[in-house]
Amino acid sequence: MGRIDIELFATLDLVGQAPGGPDEDPLGFPFGGWQAPLIDEVCGEQIAAAYEGTDALLLGRRTYDIFAAYWPHQQGGPDDDIATLFNGVPKYVASVGTPDLSWAGSTQVGRDLAAEVREIRERHERIKVVGSLNLVQTLLREKLFDVIDLWVHPIVLGVGKKVFDGGAVPTNLTLLDPPAVSPKGTVYLRYGRADGVPATGDMSAHDA
Repeated sequence: MGRIDIELFATLDLVGQAPGGPDEDPLGFPFGGWQAPLIDEVCGEQIAAAYEGTDALLLGRRTYDIFAAYWPHQQGGPDDDIATLFNGVPKYVASVGTPDLSWAGSTQVGRDLAAEVREIRERHERIKVVGSLNLVQTLLREKLFDVIDLWVHPIVLGVGKKVFDGGAVPTNLTLLDPPAVSPKGTVYLRYGRADGVPATGDMSAHDA
Protein backbone atom coordinates (compact mmCIF):
# COMPACT_ATOMS: atom_id res chain seq x y z
CA MET A 1 0.00 0.00 0.00
CA GLY A 2 1.30 3.42 -0.94
CA ARG A 3 1.74 6.54 1.14
CA ILE A 4 -0.28 9.77 0.94
CA ASP A 5 1.65 12.92 1.81
CA ILE A 6 -0.16 16.24 2.30
CA GLU A 7 1.87 19.37 1.50
CA LEU A 8 0.51 22.45 3.30
CA PHE A 9 1.65 26.07 3.41
CA ALA A 10 0.17 28.08 6.27
CA THR A 11 0.46 31.34 8.17
CA LEU A 12 1.03 31.43 11.91
CA ASP A 13 -2.76 31.52 12.38
CA LEU A 14 -2.92 28.50 10.04
CA VAL A 15 -4.53 30.21 7.06
CA GLY A 16 -3.72 28.14 3.98
CA GLN A 17 -5.79 29.95 1.38
CA ALA A 18 -4.25 31.13 -1.90
CA PRO A 19 -0.54 31.18 -0.97
CA GLY A 20 0.71 31.12 -4.55
CA GLY A 21 -0.59 34.28 -6.19
CA PRO A 22 -3.21 37.04 -6.22
CA ASP A 23 -5.30 35.27 -8.86
CA GLU A 24 -5.27 31.90 -7.13
CA ASP A 25 -8.52 32.57 -5.28
CA PRO A 26 -10.25 35.70 -6.58
CA LEU A 27 -13.41 35.43 -4.46
CA GLY A 28 -12.80 38.28 -2.06
CA PHE A 29 -9.64 37.02 -0.32
CA PRO A 30 -7.34 40.06 0.00
CA PHE A 31 -4.00 38.31 0.60
CA GLY A 32 -3.55 36.01 -2.40
CA GLY A 33 0.17 35.34 -2.92
CA TRP A 34 1.11 35.87 0.71
CA GLN A 35 3.78 33.13 0.53
CA ALA A 36 5.90 34.66 -2.26
CA PRO A 37 7.75 37.30 -0.17
CA LEU A 38 8.67 34.64 2.39
CA ILE A 39 10.21 32.03 0.07
CA ASP A 40 14.00 31.73 0.34
CA GLU A 41 16.56 29.24 -0.93
CA VAL A 42 16.34 27.00 2.12
CA CYS A 43 12.56 26.81 1.93
CA GLY A 44 12.74 26.10 -1.79
CA GLU A 45 15.16 23.23 -1.21
CA GLN A 46 12.88 21.77 1.46
CA ILE A 47 9.89 21.83 -0.87
CA ALA A 48 11.88 20.26 -3.72
CA ALA A 49 13.15 17.50 -1.43
CA ALA A 50 9.62 16.77 -0.23
CA TYR A 51 8.59 15.89 -3.80
CA GLU A 52 11.34 13.32 -4.32
CA GLY A 53 9.90 9.91 -5.09
CA THR A 54 6.43 11.20 -5.93
CA ASP A 55 4.68 8.94 -8.43
CA ALA A 56 1.18 10.48 -8.43
CA LEU A 57 -0.58 13.76 -7.61
CA LEU A 58 -3.98 13.96 -5.93
CA LEU A 59 -5.43 17.46 -6.31
CA GLY A 60 -8.60 19.38 -5.69
CA ARG A 61 -10.34 20.92 -8.69
CA ARG A 62 -9.14 24.50 -8.15
CA THR A 63 -5.52 23.51 -7.50
CA TYR A 64 -5.60 21.20 -10.51
CA ASP A 65 -6.83 24.00 -12.80
CA ILE A 66 -4.04 26.30 -11.58
CA PHE A 67 -1.38 23.61 -12.03
CA ALA A 68 -2.69 22.54 -15.44
CA ALA A 69 -2.47 26.12 -16.71
CA TYR A 70 1.08 26.57 -15.42
CA TRP A 71 3.26 23.46 -15.21
CA PRO A 72 3.01 22.17 -18.80
CA HIS A 73 4.74 25.40 -19.88
CA GLN A 74 7.60 25.35 -17.35
CA GLN A 75 9.83 22.55 -18.63
CA GLY A 76 13.26 23.83 -19.58
CA GLY A 77 12.92 26.79 -17.21
CA PRO A 78 14.20 27.38 -13.66
CA ASP A 79 11.60 24.97 -12.23
CA ASP A 80 12.32 22.23 -14.77
CA ASP A 81 12.76 19.45 -12.19
CA ILE A 82 9.33 19.94 -10.61
CA ALA A 83 7.73 20.63 -14.00
CA THR A 84 9.11 17.38 -15.40
CA LEU A 85 7.86 15.48 -12.36
CA PHE A 86 4.38 17.00 -12.34
CA ASN A 87 3.94 16.63 -16.10
CA GLY A 88 5.08 13.02 -16.07
CA VAL A 89 3.14 11.45 -13.19
CA PRO A 90 -0.56 10.53 -13.12
CA LYS A 91 -2.82 13.28 -11.83
CA TYR A 92 -6.04 12.47 -9.95
CA VAL A 93 -8.56 15.33 -9.77
CA ALA A 94 -11.11 15.32 -6.95
CA SER A 95 -14.24 16.85 -8.43
CA VAL A 96 -17.93 16.08 -8.84
CA GLY A 97 -18.12 18.56 -11.75
CA THR A 98 -16.70 18.34 -15.24
CA PRO A 99 -13.04 19.42 -15.09
CA ASP A 100 -10.97 19.89 -18.22
CA LEU A 101 -8.65 16.89 -18.14
CA SER A 102 -6.43 17.93 -21.05
CA TRP A 103 -3.26 17.89 -18.89
CA ALA A 104 -1.62 14.60 -19.86
CA GLY A 105 -2.16 11.78 -17.39
CA SER A 106 -5.21 13.29 -15.66
CA THR A 107 -8.13 11.26 -14.28
CA GLN A 108 -11.19 12.44 -12.41
CA VAL A 109 -12.16 10.95 -9.04
CA GLY A 110 -14.75 12.00 -6.50
CA ARG A 111 -18.02 10.14 -6.91
CA ASP A 112 -16.99 8.04 -3.92
CA LEU A 113 -13.84 9.87 -2.98
CA ALA A 114 -12.78 7.86 0.06
CA ALA A 115 -13.11 4.52 -1.78
CA GLU A 116 -11.37 5.86 -4.88
CA VAL A 117 -8.48 7.28 -2.86
CA ARG A 118 -8.01 3.91 -1.20
CA GLU A 119 -7.77 2.34 -4.66
CA ILE A 120 -5.23 4.97 -5.77
CA ARG A 121 -3.20 4.14 -2.70
CA GLU A 122 -2.96 0.55 -3.90
CA ARG A 123 -1.62 1.60 -7.31
CA HIS A 124 1.11 4.04 -6.26
CA GLU A 125 3.96 4.22 -3.79
CA ARG A 126 3.95 7.92 -2.92
CA ILE A 127 0.97 10.17 -3.63
CA LYS A 128 1.25 13.92 -3.08
CA VAL A 129 -1.62 16.21 -2.15
CA VAL A 130 -0.67 19.86 -2.70
CA GLY A 131 -2.82 22.69 -1.35
CA SER A 132 -6.39 21.61 -2.19
CA LEU A 133 -7.85 22.57 1.18
CA ASN A 134 -11.35 21.21 0.54
CA LEU A 135 -9.87 17.85 -0.47
CA VAL A 136 -7.54 17.93 2.54
CA GLN A 137 -10.54 18.29 4.87
CA THR A 138 -11.96 15.03 3.51
CA LEU A 139 -8.64 13.20 3.78
CA LEU A 140 -8.20 14.36 7.37
CA ARG A 141 -11.73 13.33 8.29
CA GLU A 142 -11.27 9.89 6.74
CA LYS A 143 -7.70 9.59 8.05
CA LEU A 144 -6.57 8.96 4.49
CA PHE A 145 -3.10 10.37 4.88
CA ASP A 146 0.25 9.22 6.20
CA VAL A 147 2.44 12.34 6.35
CA ILE A 148 1.76 16.06 6.72
CA ASP A 149 4.49 18.42 5.56
CA LEU A 150 3.58 21.80 7.05
CA TRP A 151 5.42 25.04 6.38
CA VAL A 152 4.37 27.69 8.94
CA HIS A 153 5.18 31.21 7.76
CA PRO A 154 5.84 34.17 10.12
CA ILE A 155 2.74 36.23 9.32
CA VAL A 156 -0.79 36.48 10.71
CA LEU A 157 -3.64 37.28 8.31
CA GLY A 158 -6.72 37.03 10.49
CA VAL A 159 -8.91 36.03 7.53
CA GLY A 160 -9.03 33.12 5.11
CA LYS A 161 -9.65 29.39 5.04
CA LYS A 162 -7.56 27.50 7.56
CA VAL A 163 -5.81 24.23 6.89
CA PHE A 164 -7.80 22.27 9.49
CA ASP A 165 -11.19 23.95 9.06
CA GLY A 166 -14.08 21.54 9.15
CA GLY A 167 -12.23 18.32 8.43
CA ALA A 168 -9.95 17.32 11.28
CA VAL A 169 -10.95 14.56 13.68
CA PRO A 170 -9.02 13.54 16.82
CA THR A 171 -5.77 12.08 15.52
CA ASN A 172 -2.35 11.35 16.97
CA LEU A 173 0.72 12.48 15.05
CA THR A 174 4.42 11.92 15.53
CA LEU A 175 7.19 14.36 14.58
CA LEU A 176 9.29 12.64 11.92
CA ASP A 177 12.19 15.12 11.74
CA PRO A 178 13.40 18.02 13.89
CA PRO A 179 11.74 21.33 12.98
CA ALA A 180 13.77 23.31 10.44
CA VAL A 181 13.77 27.11 10.21
CA SER A 182 14.52 29.02 7.01
CA PRO A 183 16.36 32.39 7.01
CA LYS A 184 13.07 34.29 6.58
CA GLY A 185 11.55 32.55 9.58
CA THR A 186 9.41 29.82 8.01
CA VAL A 187 9.28 26.68 10.16
CA TYR A 188 9.08 23.32 8.39
CA LEU A 189 7.29 20.63 10.40
CA ARG A 190 6.96 17.03 9.24
CA TYR A 191 4.46 14.77 10.97
CA GLY A 192 3.37 11.18 10.46
CA ARG A 193 -0.04 9.82 11.41
CA ALA A 194 0.13 7.63 14.50
CA ASP A 195 -2.24 5.08 16.02
CA GLY A 196 -4.95 5.95 18.49
CA VAL A 197 -6.58 9.22 19.44
CA PRO A 198 -5.31 12.00 21.71
CA ALA A 199 -5.27 11.17 25.42
CA THR A 200 -6.08 13.54 28.25
CA GLY A 201 -4.49 14.06 31.63
CA ASP A 202 -4.34 16.27 34.67
CA MET A 203 -1.47 18.76 34.76
CA SER A 204 -1.81 19.05 38.54
CA ALA A 205 -1.16 15.34 39.03
CA HIS A 206 2.16 14.31 40.53
CA ASP A 207 3.32 12.59 37.34
CA ALA A 208 2.52 15.58 35.08
